Amino acid sequence: MTKCTRCHSADAVMRAGFIRGRQRYHCRACHYHFTLSEGAPAVEKKRRQTTISDVARELGVAPSTVSRALNGHSDINENTRQAIVDMARQLDYQPNLLAQSLKSSETKTIGVVIPDIERPFFATAVSGIQQVVGEAGYRVMICQSKESYEMEVSNVQALIASRVDGLLICHSRETENFDHVKPSATRGIPVVHFDRVCNEVDTAKVILDDWNGAFTVTEHLIEQGARRIAILAGPENLLISQNRVAGYRSALLKHGLPLRDELRTHIHFRPESAVAALDAWLALPEPPDAIFAVNYTNAFDLLIALKARGVCVPDDVAVVGFGDEFMAAMIEPGLTTMNLHPYRIGQQAARLFLEQVHEQDSFKPRTFVITGDLVIRQSSLKAKGEKRKSAFFKLAI
Repeated sequence: MTKCTRCHSADAVMRAGFIRGRQRYHCRACHYHFTLSEGAPAVEKKRRQTTISDVARELGVAPSTVSRALNGHSDINENTRQAIVDMARQLDYQPNLLAQSLKSSETKTIGVVIPDIERPFFATAVSGIQQVVGEAGYRVMICQSKESYEMEVSNVQALIASRVDGLLICHSRETENFDHVKPSATRGIPVVHFDRVCNEVDTAKVILDDWNGAFTVTEHLIEQGARRIAILAGPENLLISQNRVAGYRSALLKHGLPLRDELRTHIHFRPESAVAALDAWLALPEPPDAIFAVNYTNAFDLLIALKARGVCVPDDVAVVGFGDEFMAAMIEPGLTTMNLHPYRIGQQAARLFLEQVHEQDSFKPRTFVITGDLVIRQSSLKAKGEKRKSAFFKLAI
């Protein structure tokens, strides 16, 4: 703390502007103005956030006067108001949002929980959310579960404790219990599910048309001449995985192709699991001639592993993914995918939240469905007529 150079009082010293570029001080005890000499010890830096009381103490006014001035009350003299604003800026005062929320019952903040911020799909969805709610004056707090149920529950509890005005959530691959997003746990705040949703809780939802998307992808492979189409599915309990497998099965049945259990493998989206499934398929007497990965990152894993094993894509094995990003067009061969429009998903989830805030008790939860678009690249375009075979498949056959 700075002490008065005349009376040595510390509690009564306050800043009083600058003179010739140096901080000027005023001692209210002895009414003395002074500056510190060059060799004087530096003022001890605060290790805590500046409060309204700090601003009030520097100016010799009541904290209530500072509060009214900063909140635009008309009963404050304009010169006093300006002095308070200047001092608040000088002390780097930031309003306590939590304290404000206790008075207004809202924080103008929403919480978003996603499985993995490093995945472009989820990062893009968050960007769509932020664009919509930002224009409406809301801030976004982002948490990631890293595909962990426990982490997801912890994130939700932390956001609720922080008094967010709403919760937008995409569940982890481990999540099977949804008690933490039920009204009793969320204190009745608006909840919107997107992408990975649950049907146990009556909330607004934004989902992908997974069934039709998977059907379209599988039918595309069939049209390219594929007859032994393997599917690298996600966890069996995951709703999006169930719907994509159902679409895949329906396309095979429509075209009279058999449903072969050995060509369907469920994994938890881990790269090593994708490679293990690939090796098991390549060891079959009749290896697949196409693979549909319901998660596009696993499609990248497959392309890398196939190249390392000398298997030609797409002539020996076609590969398609579900979900599109810029890397899909940059790799060789380019990856055929279903563009799921994650930015649009995020925007729509945010709009459903704002609708719920506006309509309050009259809001009726609804499900909004996003339709994807097939993006065809070289990884699925099999050669017409006589097909070329790599050395690997000549030996295998």
